[in-house]
Order: sequence, then structure tokens, then C-alpha cells
Amino acid sequence: MNQVTSSAPPSLDNRDLVDIDRDHLIHPVTALRGHEQHGVRMLTGGKGMWLTDSDGRDVLDAFAGLWCVNAGYGQDSIVEAATAQLRELPYATGYFSFGAEAPIRLAGKLAQLAPEGLDHVYFTLGGSDAVDSAIRYITHYFNAIGKPNKKQFISLEWGYHGSSSTGAGMTALPIFHRGFDLPRPWQHHIASPYPYRHPEGNDDAAVIDSTVKALEAKVAELGAENVAAFFCEPIQGSGGVIVPPVGWLKAIRETCTRLGILMLVDEVITGFGRTGPMFACEAEGVSPDFMTLAKGLTSGYVPMGAMLMADHVYQSIADSTAPDVPVGHGFTYSGHPVSAAVALEVIRLYEDGLLANGVQTGKRFMHHLDRMADHPLVGDSRGRGMLGAIELVADKSAKTLFDPALQIGPKLSQITWENGVVVRCFPQGVIGFAPALCCSDAEMDDIFARVEKSLDQLLELPEIRRALA
Repeated sequence: MNQVTSSAPPSLDNRDLVDIDRDHLIHPVTALRGHEQHGVRMLTGGKGMWLTDSDGRDVLDAFAGLWCVNAGYGQDSIVEAATAQLRELPYATGYFSFGAEAPIRLAGKLAQLAPEGLDHVYFTLGGSDAVDSAIRYITHYFNAIGKPNKKQFISLEWGYHGSSSTGAGMTALPIFHRGFDLPRPWQHHIASPYPYRHPEGNDDAAVIDSTVKALEAKVAELGAENVAAFFCEPIQGSGGVIVPPVGWLKAIRETCTRLGILMLVDEVITGFGRTGPMFACEAEGVSPDFMTLAKGLTSGYVPMGAMLMADHVYQSIADSTAPDVPVGHGFTYSGHPVSAAVALEVIRLYEDGLLANGVQTGKRFMHHLDRMADHPLVGDSRGRGMLGAIELVADKSAKTLFDPALQIGPKLSQITWENGVVVRCFPQGVIGFAPALCCSDAEMDDIFARVEKSLDQLLELPEIRRALA
């Protein structure tokens, strides 16, 4: 692809789109007045690892859209799969026992790929409603088995489980609670397994043990007879790409089983090769009671999510009602045939070489993350597979965050964009990476050259220099 060229003023047509966007389109998780002031960054095309903006600039996307375009942009076979399904059968309801080939085959494929026991699939439009669906089915399950008091749910600080009216309460990020009357009284959070900011962060066993003890203590506080489930991500994405030690997920599975509570593993971000294997659960031999998927399921080409349910839960719900009584949970677009056809082709691409390429290029990725730890601004670098982050600090020895008034996140977002690379710039000074699995070693080198240049430019800002002093 071409290198970044100098910006030109937007054309009149683009200006019209900027105005329409400002006046009418509500963007997700956006400062509304701030967006009105600076306007939209218009994207017009994409191929592989590269995006094109409305001024003709080619920009490296090191974040796969929003952790989702795992296969890269412009995969013709995915477009062809969608087009063929649109021509053959563009919609089929799953209500009234109707169905279509693509979603049926996809359910079978996911059950085959998933950890043992996750035999049943409910399709959604994304991760948020997959989490919501799990909450509903978990509630139904405990009512079905005669334990109606088990209604309390626990998740992790810095965790993310969607932005719906219930899932956003399981999310433990203040921005998703402020103004929305969240979390709900039945939603609780325990400390994150955040090695860099853990008192004994260099001791993996201590980090694991602290979560186990925190979960045990919270269940004891609430009463085991009242706790339904524990939700977690294998790696906490939107909280700043927090990577627990190897063995953490397995220890939590064993703890949930011992405490008599269900375990939901949210693989919306980590699924489909993002950490190496198809699902992060595989790396530790963990089989949860529920697993939620989205993003990489269709590589972001069309909306789709999935909730996978363990057989023992399914059988209990099915046995609790008469054969002619419906379980009242459903979406118009559950199991949409076009989305399912896309997902089947995306999974074929993963199995046909993309996962292997991600594992190989992931080694180069981790090399660069390790190297970036020496930069004067970087306090920590962390990652697994093709998912990682670097955390910026004002004082390396004290691990001091920059003053929020310095607006490190927005500054970095602007500088990296000007240098032709898209990364996730979190407000606390974390830079998140999630390159597509099609990324080459040369493109990975290019990503980090642009990011390093951006950090050098950030370091030269007088207010940053003063903060370091």
C-alpha cells in the first residue's frame, strides 16, 4: 500500500457528510459535544491490514476495527458467501420451528469447535445481547432446578460484558455506569487479576490466589445459596488489555465448580484466534457453563453473536416445561442466514491458514511489545497471541499514571492517526493492539515504527516533559 500522504481539505461532498454526521448520527461511547466539534474521521475503503480515509490516506489498522476484523479487510470469498446467501434466501425466522441451512450448519460447527460440553448455541446480533441472553437463561435455569434465590452475579473490576441495560452493569467501567443507574443491586465486582498493578505482580501464583480468595469471599458475603454465576474474560479487553497469568482461568473454573456457581467465559474479544487457538479456553483446557462470542465470528463483516450453553443447563431448562410451552426468549434476527453464511466462510479461512499465520506473526508482535518496554514512557507491556497493550506512566519506579487532565488518550489518538496507524488509546494511558490475523511480519514492523514515532512525539510535548519531571 502507499505510504501516508499529506492531508488535503475534505471535498464538498465529504463536508456534507461530516455535517450530516454531526447533526444526526449518535456514535457509540462518544463525547457528544466533543464529537460535534472535531467531526467524523471518514473511512472509505479497506484491504488486508489497511484502511483508506476520505482524503485518500492509507492507514494501518492495528486494532482490527474494534477487535473484530480478524480476517482482515477485503476478503472476496466472504463477500461471495454473503452474496450467494442473499440471492438464495436472505432471511429465515427461527420462530415456529422454521430454520435454514447456514445457521444450522454454523451451530453444529461451533459446538464442534467449542470446549467439551458446550453443545447448544443461541445466535444473537453481537456480544452485548449474547451476555443478556446468558443472564436470562441462567435465571431461568435456577428457577427450573428449584433454586430461585440464586440471582446474584459477580464479575471483575475492569471487565467488559457489553453495553446493554443489564450487561453494562456486569461491565465494571465507570463510563458505562455514569448516568445509567448501574450496576444493579444484584451485580457485584471483585478485584481484577491485574499483574502490573497487583501488590505481588511478579508472582503468578499470588495473582491467581488473590482472585480465588476474592471470589470465595464475595460468595460467602452474598451466601452461596444466592449466587448464580461468575462472568470473566480470559483477557480483559476494554479495561486495558489486562492479561492474567497462565493458569488463572483454570483456577477460576475449579473455584466456580467447588462453590456451586455457574461460570461464563466472555470470548467476544478473545475468540477466533485472537490469543492463538480458536478460543482462549482451549489453552487451559477450560470448559465453562456458558461462553459468549461475537466480533471475530464474522470478522465484523456483518453483525452476529452467539451464546453457547452447556448441555446440563439446556437439559434442565428443557425438562422444566411441558413440550408445548415455549421458553420466552427470542430475537427477530437470531440465526440470520446471511450472517451465518459469512461466519461459516470466515471460520473456513481461519482453519485454512489464518490462525496459523496469526500464531507466527504473533511472535513478532510479542517481540515488539517486549522491546517497547524500554521506551521512557512505557511502564508495562503485555500480550498474548495477537492481543496486547503498552501502559504509559509518568514514573516507572512508582508506576504513576499521568494526570487525567493531561488527556493522554485523546492526544495519543490524534498523534497515532496523523502517523497513519489505528490503535486503541485508552484514557488511562494504555495503547491497545489487536492486529488482524492476516498481518505480515513487515506490516507488524511498520505498526510499531509508527507507534514508536508517536510516543517520541508525545514525549516532546512540554506538558508531558513536566509530568515526567
